[in-house]
Amino acid sequence: MRKDPNPLNRRTFVLGGLAAAAGAVALPGASSSAPARRGAGIQALRFPFELGVASGDPTPDGVVLWTRLAPAPLNTGGHGGMPNADVAVEWQVATDATFGTGAIVASGTQIARYAEAHSVHAEPTGLQPGREYFYRFRADGHLSPVGRTVTAPAAGSMPAQLRFAFASCQHFEQGWYHAHSGIAADRPDLVLFLGDYIYENTSSGLEDVRGYVLSDEADTLTEYRHRYAQYRTDPNLQAAHAAAPWLVVFDDHELENNWNSTNQSAARRQAAFQAFYENMPLRAAQRPVSSSMLLYRRLQWGTLARFHLLDTRQYRAPQALPLSCSVMRDPARTIAGAAQEQWLLQAFEQHPARWDLLGQQVFFAQRDDDGLRGTCDQSTDAWDGYAATRDRIAAGWVQRGVPNMVVLTGDVHRHWAADLRLDYYNHSSPIIGTELVTTSITSGGRGGGSAPSAGWLANNPHIKYTQDQRGYVRATLTPDLLTAEFMIVTPSVVASTATTAMDRRFAVQAGRPGLQPA
Repeated sequence: MRKDPNPLNRRTFVLGGLAAAAGAVALPGASSSAPARRGAGIQALRFPFELGVASGDPTPDGVVLWTRLAPAPLNTGGHGGMPNADVAVEWQVATDATFGTGAIVASGTQIARYAEAHSVHAEPTGLQPGREYFYRFRADGHLSPVGRTVTAPAAGSMPAQLRFAFASCQHFEQGWYHAHSGIAADRPDLVLFLGDYIYENTSSGLEDVRGYVLSDEADTLTEYRHRYAQYRTDPNLQAAHAAAPWLVVFDDHELENNWNSTNQSAARRQAAFQAFYENMPLRAAQRPVSSSMLLYRRLQWGTLARFHLLDTRQYRAPQALPLSCSVMRDPARTIAGAAQEQWLLQAFEQHPARWDLLGQQVFFAQRDDDGLRGTCDQSTDAWDGYAATRDRIAAGWVQRGVPNMVVLTGDVHRHWAADLRLDYYNHSSPIIGTELVTTSITSGGRGGGSAPSAGWLANNPHIKYTQDQRGYVRATLTPDLLTAEFMIVTPSVVASTATTAMDRRFAVQAGRPGLQPA
């Protein structure tokens, strides 16, 4: 059992102290050794959990628990209607969703600070590995919704399976989050969100069915906070967060479209990173320091799986101009940065898990229009634009004997599935891994764009599937098999009850790289 070590200071008013104020709801199992106090002139809060709850980054003995107090999320100012004061928030973890007698196994108090938009990042420890838990918060007598989470399996153990989902790109203006309804219903063990959680900009209007309260492009801390608040008011997004722990990374729109290591001011980076941290279930280790944020990290799931979460924005060289072969293939240029690249290659030297999965943002496999080695008609924002980095990392896992490599990707607003090779121009080059790419939650709106031509597919035979509809990917991992189901949902621009369907299923056998129909 771990409690926040920071004492209450004179600016803290104890909303939801150890005993409830008159008429407040008491937490079962909470101490009643001290009365609740409220600073002079500070009014009682309205229900402060309008943004829901979340958990993330599980370990065998713990998890991050998140909430953000905001009784009026869309108020201007970025503080969601909260007063200018810090708030004590209680949290509880239980073995059942009713929090009945004997079910509570961990509890504590965390300070929700005005300077961090009253976000809470509690990190309980001492939990049992590989089991389901439930959690909730209390502030000023108000109980939050209940969230479900799971801990990672014990170190050295081989779980029978892992069920996870991954998703990306949820432009609020471009539709309703039907895909999150499907994720919530699946109740997976993990959810990976691979970037573009918010969009800083406004869209063209062609597919807009929902509007922003603040219509200007977000580029200040106040505006980023407000943008996250509006996204998090969505009930389906809240349900998906409450259904399972999340692993999150950012892409570009959390700051600005197609940003890189050189084209943003330190002030804007600092604002975007701070708002991202405040609104995600991240550990204190990921708290931004000035205009930088240590986002790349690793999660172990027993001896079954190891997740490497990458940051392909913060350290990348500027994007090349289109068709610039000498720049796109320059070995001195990087998409990951030297430190992150070495961190990844060094990890490949050890094989503690049956499967290695890279959770990252932009297309990893080659997509070449004309199939000619001497031209460079690929995306300069994806790994194609940083081909030498891709070659070093791919060769690194081959040379170090990584047994089963799978790359999980977002960004491109379509489902894709691809085999990975060291040489994509040699169509007989050995297959060395798999890439699974999720479509968007809403970005791209109705979808239904034309499929790649037969000629294009002939130039890219490693591409096995693509689909331009909204949705997500759900996967089941066992020691012997990865099964990936590409889910599609009701068009996001249609405000109706969501329907979810499986469009295509692929399998990858352990020890046998390459996609197989399933």
